[in-house]
Amino acid sequence: MCWSAAADLTAGTAIATAGLVCVAGVVRARRPRELPVAALPLLLGAHQLVEAAVWSSGGGCSPAATAWAVIALPVLPVWVPFGVLVAAAPEVRRRLWAPAAVGLATAAVLAYCLATRPVTAEIRGHALGYGVNVPWMPVVLTGYLFATLGSLLLAGDRWLRLLGAVLAAGALACSALWRLEFASTWCAFAAVASLLVLGRARRPAPASPVT
Repeated sequence: MCWSAAADLTAGTAIATAGLVCVAGVVRARRPRELPVAALPLLLGAHQLVEAAVWSSGGGCSPAATAWAVIALPVLPVWVPFGVLVAAAPEVRRRLWAPAAVGLATAAVLAYCLATRPVTAEIRGHALGYGVNVPWMPVVLTGYLFATLGSLLLAGDRWLRLLGAVLAAGALACSALWRLEFASTWCAFAAVASLLVLGRARRPAPASPVT
Protein backbone atom coordinates (compact mmCIF):
# COMPACT_ATOMS: atom_id res chain seq x y z
CA MET A 1 0.00 0.00 0.00
CA CYS A 2 1.10 3.54 -0.73
CA TRP A 3 4.07 2.33 -2.76
CA SER A 4 2.82 3.19 -6.23
CA ALA A 5 -0.26 3.73 -8.38
CA ALA A 6 -0.22 0.03 -9.26
CA ALA A 7 -0.13 -1.00 -5.58
CA ASP A 8 -3.04 1.27 -4.69
CA LEU A 9 -4.97 0.13 -7.75
CA THR A 10 -4.48 -3.56 -6.95
CA ALA A 11 -5.20 -3.22 -3.24
CA GLY A 12 -8.12 -0.86 -3.78
CA THR A 13 -9.76 -3.24 -6.23
CA ALA A 14 -9.36 -6.22 -3.88
CA ILE A 15 -10.62 -4.34 -0.82
CA ALA A 16 -13.56 -2.79 -2.66
CA THR A 17 -14.51 -6.25 -3.96
CA ALA A 18 -14.40 -7.60 -0.41
CA GLY A 19 -16.59 -4.67 0.59
CA LEU A 20 -19.18 -5.72 -1.96
CA VAL A 21 -19.12 -9.20 -0.42
CA CYS A 22 -19.68 -7.64 3.03
CA VAL A 23 -22.64 -5.61 1.80
CA ALA A 24 -24.14 -8.62 0.00
CA GLY A 25 -23.76 -10.74 3.14
CA VAL A 26 -25.59 -8.19 5.28
CA VAL A 27 -28.34 -7.82 2.70
CA ARG A 28 -28.80 -11.59 2.50
CA ALA A 29 -28.94 -11.81 6.29
CA ARG A 30 -31.50 -8.99 6.36
CA ARG A 31 -29.54 -6.82 8.77
CA PRO A 32 -30.04 -3.35 7.24
CA ARG A 33 -28.76 -1.53 10.34
CA GLU A 34 -25.32 -3.00 9.67
CA LEU A 35 -25.03 -1.72 6.10
CA PRO A 36 -22.91 1.38 6.91
CA VAL A 37 -20.35 -0.76 8.79
CA ALA A 38 -20.45 -3.47 6.12
CA ALA A 39 -19.79 -0.85 3.44
CA LEU A 40 -16.66 0.46 5.20
CA PRO A 41 -14.24 -1.77 3.20
CA LEU A 42 -16.03 -0.70 0.02
CA LEU A 43 -15.56 2.98 0.91
CA LEU A 44 -11.91 2.53 1.88
CA GLY A 45 -11.17 0.39 -1.16
CA ALA A 46 -12.60 3.13 -3.38
CA HIS A 47 -10.45 5.57 -1.41
CA GLN A 48 -7.32 3.64 -2.41
CA LEU A 49 -8.45 3.72 -6.04
CA VAL A 50 -8.72 7.50 -5.78
CA GLU A 51 -5.18 7.57 -4.39
CA ALA A 52 -4.02 5.60 -7.42
CA ALA A 53 -5.30 8.53 -9.49
CA VAL A 54 -3.31 10.92 -7.26
CA TRP A 55 -0.16 8.92 -8.02
CA SER A 56 -0.94 9.01 -11.75
CA SER A 57 -1.45 12.77 -11.69
CA GLY A 58 2.00 13.26 -10.16
CA GLY A 59 0.64 14.88 -7.03
CA GLY A 60 0.09 18.60 -6.89
CA CYS A 61 -3.27 20.31 -6.53
CA SER A 62 -5.56 17.99 -8.47
CA PRO A 63 -9.23 16.93 -8.31
CA ALA A 64 -8.06 13.45 -7.26
CA ALA A 65 -6.15 14.88 -4.28
CA THR A 66 -9.22 16.85 -3.23
CA ALA A 67 -11.46 13.79 -3.58
CA TRP A 68 -9.01 11.76 -1.49
CA ALA A 69 -9.01 14.42 1.23
CA VAL A 70 -12.81 14.66 1.29
CA ILE A 71 -13.13 10.95 2.05
CA ALA A 72 -10.21 10.85 4.50
CA LEU A 73 -11.06 13.98 6.45
CA PRO A 74 -14.75 14.96 6.79
CA VAL A 75 -16.36 11.71 5.62
CA LEU A 76 -14.66 9.08 7.82
CA PRO A 77 -15.17 10.81 11.23
CA VAL A 78 -18.90 10.86 10.48
CA TRP A 79 -19.29 7.54 8.66
CA VAL A 80 -17.50 5.39 11.23
CA PRO A 81 -19.10 6.55 14.52
CA PHE A 82 -22.60 6.83 13.08
CA GLY A 83 -22.26 3.48 11.32
CA VAL A 84 -21.25 1.89 14.63
CA LEU A 85 -24.06 3.72 16.44
CA VAL A 86 -26.71 2.50 14.03
CA ALA A 87 -25.44 -1.09 14.16
CA ALA A 88 -25.03 -1.22 17.95
CA ALA A 89 -27.34 -2.97 20.33
CA PRO A 90 -29.73 -0.59 22.18
CA GLU A 91 -27.95 -1.01 25.51
CA VAL A 92 -24.63 0.13 23.96
CA ARG A 93 -25.81 3.18 22.03
CA ARG A 94 -25.74 5.69 24.88
CA ARG A 95 -21.95 5.55 25.16
CA LEU A 96 -21.55 5.89 21.38
CA TRP A 97 -23.21 9.30 21.13
CA ALA A 98 -20.05 11.06 22.38
CA PRO A 99 -17.76 9.93 19.50
CA ALA A 100 -20.60 10.55 17.04
CA ALA A 101 -21.02 14.15 18.26
CA VAL A 102 -17.26 14.76 18.25
CA GLY A 103 -17.09 13.29 14.75
CA LEU A 104 -19.71 15.74 13.50
CA ALA A 105 -17.85 18.72 14.99
CA THR A 106 -14.51 17.51 13.64
CA ALA A 107 -15.96 16.89 10.18
CA ALA A 108 -17.47 20.39 10.14
CA VAL A 109 -14.07 21.98 10.78
CA LEU A 110 -12.35 19.79 8.18
CA ALA A 111 -15.07 20.36 5.58
CA TYR A 112 -14.71 24.13 6.05
CA CYS A 113 -10.93 23.85 5.60
CA LEU A 114 -11.33 21.84 2.39
CA ALA A 115 -13.92 24.29 1.05
CA THR A 116 -11.73 27.34 1.66
CA ARG A 117 -8.17 26.06 1.18
CA PRO A 118 -6.44 24.03 -1.55
CA VAL A 119 -5.36 20.43 -1.05
CA THR A 120 -1.93 19.47 -2.33
CA ALA A 121 -0.29 16.07 -2.67
CA GLU A 122 3.46 15.44 -2.84
CA ILE A 123 5.14 12.20 -3.85
CA ARG A 124 7.81 11.44 -1.27
CA GLY A 125 9.61 8.32 -2.39
CA HIS A 126 7.18 5.46 -1.89
CA ALA A 127 4.51 7.42 -0.04
CA LEU A 128 2.24 10.40 -0.60
CA GLY A 129 2.12 13.42 1.66
CA TYR A 130 -1.01 15.57 1.67
CA GLY A 131 -1.05 19.25 2.55
CA VAL A 132 -4.18 20.72 4.12
CA ASN A 133 -4.05 23.85 6.22
CA VAL A 134 -6.04 22.88 9.31
CA PRO A 135 -6.10 25.19 12.37
CA TRP A 136 -5.76 23.78 15.90
CA MET A 137 -4.37 20.60 14.40
CA PRO A 138 -3.70 18.75 17.71
CA VAL A 139 -7.30 19.36 18.83
CA VAL A 140 -8.77 18.38 15.46
CA LEU A 141 -6.60 15.24 15.25
CA THR A 142 -7.65 14.22 18.77
CA GLY A 143 -11.31 14.64 17.82
CA TYR A 144 -10.76 12.69 14.60
CA LEU A 145 -9.15 9.74 16.37
CA PHE A 146 -11.75 9.74 19.16
CA ALA A 147 -14.56 9.66 16.60
CA THR A 148 -13.08 6.90 14.45
CA LEU A 149 -11.14 4.76 16.92
CA GLY A 150 -13.19 5.59 20.01
CA SER A 151 -16.46 4.51 18.46
CA LEU A 152 -14.97 1.16 17.43
CA LEU A 153 -13.35 0.52 20.80
CA LEU A 154 -16.58 1.37 22.62
CA ALA A 155 -18.69 -0.87 20.41
CA GLY A 156 -20.18 -3.94 22.01
CA ASP A 157 -19.29 -6.08 18.99
CA ARG A 158 -16.01 -8.01 19.32
CA TRP A 159 -15.18 -7.68 15.61
CA LEU A 160 -15.48 -3.90 15.79
CA ARG A 161 -13.46 -3.69 19.00
CA LEU A 162 -10.76 -5.77 17.32
CA LEU A 163 -10.82 -3.47 14.30
CA GLY A 164 -10.49 -0.46 16.62
CA ALA A 165 -7.53 -2.02 18.45
CA VAL A 166 -5.77 -2.88 15.18
CA LEU A 167 -6.33 0.62 13.80
CA ALA A 168 -5.10 2.22 17.03
CA ALA A 169 -1.89 0.20 16.82
CA GLY A 170 -1.59 1.10 13.15
CA ALA A 171 -2.03 4.80 13.91
CA LEU A 172 0.82 4.67 16.41
CA ALA A 173 3.06 2.80 13.99
CA CYS A 174 2.29 5.11 11.07
CA SER A 175 2.86 8.18 13.23
CA ALA A 176 6.23 6.87 14.40
CA LEU A 177 7.50 5.59 11.06
CA TRP A 178 5.96 7.93 8.50
CA ARG A 179 5.16 11.14 10.37
CA LEU A 180 5.07 13.34 7.28
CA GLU A 181 2.91 10.90 5.33
CA PHE A 182 0.70 9.88 8.27
CA ALA A 183 -2.67 10.51 6.60
CA SER A 184 -1.85 8.48 3.51
CA THR A 185 -0.24 5.55 5.29
CA TRP A 186 -2.86 5.33 8.03
CA CYS A 187 -5.74 5.39 5.55
CA ALA A 188 -4.04 2.63 3.56
CA PHE A 189 -3.61 0.61 6.74
CA ALA A 190 -7.24 1.26 7.65
CA ALA A 191 -8.35 -0.03 4.25
CA VAL A 192 -6.57 -3.34 4.82
CA ALA A 193 -7.70 -3.62 8.43
CA SER A 194 -11.30 -2.99 7.42
CA LEU A 195 -11.34 -6.49 5.96
CA LEU A 196 -12.00 -7.60 9.52
CA VAL A 197 -15.53 -6.40 8.81
CA LEU A 198 -15.80 -9.31 6.35
CA GLY A 199 -15.76 -11.79 9.22
CA ARG A 200 -18.50 -9.84 10.96
CA ALA A 201 -20.64 -9.62 7.84
CA ARG A 202 -20.44 -13.38 7.28
CA ARG A 203 -22.03 -14.21 10.62
CA PRO A 204 -25.12 -16.37 10.20
CA ALA A 205 -28.43 -14.61 10.48
CA PRO A 206 -30.17 -15.05 13.84
CA ALA A 207 -32.71 -17.84 13.85
CA SER A 208 -36.31 -16.77 13.36
CA PRO A 209 -38.50 -17.32 16.43
CA VAL A 210 -40.72 -20.33 16.29
CA THR A 211 -44.42 -19.56 16.49
